[in-house]
Amino acid sequence: MASMVSLRAEVPEALLMSMRGFIDAHPNWDQYRLFQAALAGFLVQNGVQSREVTRCYLANMFRR
Repeated sequence: MASMVSLRAEVPEALLMSMRGFIDAHPNWDQYRLFQAALAGFLVQNGVQSREVTRCYLANMFRR
């Protein structure tokens, strides 16, 4: 089982409002899934070659 850690981040209000709007429009998403998909996607797109990161990205993007 993968370990989990909590983190806290300050984000611009415009980003937070956009995130809330997305989650409101897509009830199968929550802030945790969105953040995990965004972070993993950023890492994959920027050259991180990790099966675990790729799995996290794909699992969040294509979850039913």
